Amino acid sequence: MAYTVLNFPLSTGKSIPAIGLGLGRINRSQVVEAVLQAIKVGYRHFDTATIYGTEAALGEALAEAFRSGLVRREEVFITSKLWSSEHEPEDVLSSVKNSLSLLQLDYIDLYLIHWPLKLKKGVELQVKDDDYLPLDIKATSQALESCVQVGLVHAIGVSNFTVEKLTSLLDYAKIVPSVNQVERHPVWQQKKLKPFCDAKGILVSGWSPLGSPGSAYHGTKDVITNPIVESIAEKHEKTPAQVALRWGVQTGAIVLPRSFNPKRVAENFEIFSWELSEDDINEISRTELRRIGLADMFCNPTSGPYKTVQELWDGDL
Repeated sequence: MAYTVLNFPLSTGKSIPAIGLGLGRINRSQVVEAVLQAIKVGYRHFDTATIYGTEAALGEALAEAFRSGLVRREEVFITSKLWSSEHEPEDVLSSVKNSLSLLQLDYIDLYLIHWPLKLKKGVELQVKDDDYLPLDIKATSQALESCVQVGLVHAIGVSNFTVEKLTSLLDYAKIVPSVNQVERHPVWQQKKLKPFCDAKGILVSGWSPLGSPGSAYHGTKDVITNPIVESIAEKHEKTPAQVALRWGVQTGAIVLPRSFNPKRVAENFEIFSWELSEDDINEISRTELRRIGLADMFCNPTSGPYKTVQELWDGDL
């Protein structure tokens, strides 16, 4: 069955597919196989990042898809992200060029500042007390704006920025971020951030739209086992995952489910031939909310910009 994929307009005048395949930290063969299968299903948006280590495998899959005529470059939308150890202005361009080399592409559709956090060169997720550097988002964002000007990146944005952090960025940004990628699902609906982004012309993109069940990092089954979601799924004869994804898109946000099970990859895409009722949306809005991905590994009581998760998320918990 063919599904019409909804596209959201970006502030650049271009558009972005409403659903993308999230490519977190997994092995190369899984990525290549999943991407090629997803393209056959109909996916045209793929989300990776420097820290995920999946750019090269995505590039391999895309090259095969282009060679075989499965899809053309202009038909796919690729998002990647700048890691926190590459925030120095002189490192931004080299990081973009490295991503391009791994992806085997001439340009990246969307490039995001992954976290409002600056770390020493080479530091990844195991952050020690002395790994933090003074944050200078202005300098980093200006370097990314230069990458847009030379055509290496078509759109830029941020990830994991709160209302307060976006407000600060907008005071000096020459290019308004096209996207803010954040945790968003029925159990954490971003009721403060989403209206703010809408008003500023910033599209919200949701990571972990299903709660990342099975993930050791921040995963939970609370989204797909939520009684309200399960009840609505039963009514529509859909899976809870489909209801959660349809809710995300229908409320005006991109969804980035991460799955490498062929059956689930296909099921997750089947959200465009039906819709939730107004009553369904209202019922989901009454869900008890909690942020799942606290990212407390980036908080340090003695060093770094954020001593607590309250500071990291500006109290929006």
